[in-house]
Amino acid sequence: MTIALRRLKIFLVVLLYCSPGVIAEKISVNNNAISFTVETDDGTISVADKRTGQTWRQKALTKGTATNASQTADGIEMTWRQPGLDLDVKVKLHLEKNMPELTAELSAEGPMKSALSFPHPFVTERGTYLVVPMNEGISYPVDDETIKPRWFVAYGGHGICMSFWGVTDGERRHMAIIETPDDAAIHIQRTDGKLCIEPKWESQKGNFGYTRKLRYVFFDKGGHVAICKRYRQYAQQTGKFKTLEEKRRENPNVDLLIGAVNIWCWENDALTIVRQMREFGINRILWSNRKPPEVIKAMNEMDGVLTSRYDIYQDLMDPQIVKNKLRGQHPDWTQEGWPDDIMLDQNGKPLEGWRVRGQDGQMYPCGVLCDKQALKHAEQRVPGELKTHPYRCRFIDTTTASPWRECYNPKHPMTRSDSRHWKMELLRYMSEKMKLVTGSETGHDAAVPYVHYFEGMLSLGPYRVPDAGRNMRKIWDEVPEQVAKFQLGHKYRLPLWELVYHDCVVSQWYWGDYNNKLPALWQKRDLFNILYGTAPMFMFDRNLWEKDKERFTQSYKNICEVTRAVGYAEMTDHKFLTPDRDVQQTTFSNGITVTVNFGEKPFSLRDGKEIKPMNFHISGM
Repeated sequence: MTIALRRLKIFLVVLLYCSPGVIAEKISVNNNAISFTVETDDGTISVADKRTGQTWRQKALTKGTATNASQTADGIEMTWRQPGLDLDVKVKLHLEKNMPELTAELSAEGPMKSALSFPHPFVTERGTYLVVPMNEGISYPVDDETIKPRWFVAYGGHGICMSFWGVTDGERRHMAIIETPDDAAIHIQRTDGKLCIEPKWESQKGNFGYTRKLRYVFFDKGGHVAICKRYRQYAQQTGKFKTLEEKRRENPNVDLLIGAVNIWCWENDALTIVRQMREFGINRILWSNRKPPEVIKAMNEMDGVLTSRYDIYQDLMDPQIVKNKLRGQHPDWTQEGWPDDIMLDQNGKPLEGWRVRGQDGQMYPCGVLCDKQALKHAEQRVPGELKTHPYRCRFIDTTTASPWRECYNPKHPMTRSDSRHWKMELLRYMSEKMKLVTGSETGHDAAVPYVHYFEGMLSLGPYRVPDAGRNMRKIWDEVPEQVAKFQLGHKYRLPLWELVYHDCVVSQWYWGDYNNKLPALWQKRDLFNILYGTAPMFMFDRNLWEKDKERFTQSYKNICEVTRAVGYAEMTDHKFLTPDRDVQQTTFSNGITVTVNFGEKPFSLRDGKEIKPMNFHISGM
């Protein structure tokens, strides 16, 4: 080859790699723990773990192009374009110094026509399972063909209740923390026949808005417990963390909640029921149904009874529909807010909320109270009532269950971030200003600093009995397949919430999914309460109490002694002691260990103690 030809070749190579929009195939960045490489044609990332020698690779399920890639001191920058979005998304990938962690920051300017799907999902392998904080938590084996694709928003209790997801083989793999969850979701889907998860970034009122951030953490050991403990650290760093012990010091009535059973009872003669319960040894009671002042005062004089009532700051109905179509008006609707305080969608139409059956059999939707307006209604309602009705607790329905919403009403516009802020201000008002032990529905960790319990965290939303929110009192003799398999399925469930927040918030079942809801599964619910150190819930009228009072008492004594003992303790570990997951064990920071046998055969502990089928053993208490 002549000198001139060599020079021409060098010039063409330099021109190729320096021309705008034409980039190298791969760029890699390293630290002491991991290295990551970007395939600059499709934007996929691969991560090599230097501790284990394993490599995790992404697959591009959403087509797009990466341009202008360049290496920085500790990362890679590039521009990502996704078909249909018409946006130049600036991507900054940053490798944390000497840590197995990689962050992705996405920024853009302009309208956002559809959700952005980036970064791509990591390919999963047989023998691994997804770790998804849906309510209490669930694991999905990636090769389980019964699991259907599903979306979960990160901005409401009926999505993921903590802003992360993970994949593990029981020891290794990774998690992703969504550091900007207010307009984010996750999509569980399949690639190469196996489940995987990708993030979805939604618009902020039609625009890309603020910078979005995702953090990947890679593990060489620890499985779902290590994933939860890393997120617990993140929650502590970002202000989502406040323990029950701290809350008890601010309000001593919090101690009445610890080890109490949540009672929803529909009898008028509440005092007789409570006295009978106490005679049977059910001494710590969260009484949730509203009662007259003299009944509340009498209960307050009983040791161990926490008086509460239901309340809501979401639903209100068009007065003309109330007048012409309904049988009556719910006493807790914020009717005085109609129409000025309702939320409007981007087309100026009222958002639709809870539906109510009219006298004609038709369903009529409520409007939705704007979260920015809710606090003023609480300020008008609660202080005056407490002067005559001395409740010590209050359950605020829907606030953490319903999603953060955008409001387009010109009188009080909101982003989802604004919605979250005002929801939390409502809960803060109840717990801090009104000094009430405060609960909300389903649960979300944005509310951890402001609440003391969640009704519904133990119940996995998609797997409740049909119509659980409307027909709460119905007792089911037949067990629906999805309830047995997933809701009470010990092979799928994980105590993710407890591993992060057990010492911060008390978890309970949903009020349409309580311990005695399905008698055939009553014992199994009790075992989950015992294993997780969480509170039971009973719902009954007088006839059901008379019929099952010995069973209620047994359930209470089995569960609440443990719940009281570990109520202020961190859950430090959760293990499967058998490959089939039939025998599970939890450990708490005060030295108590709980072992539960969900199986059909006896199980022997190392010390020779035998645990019978569908039974439990406690040590350290």
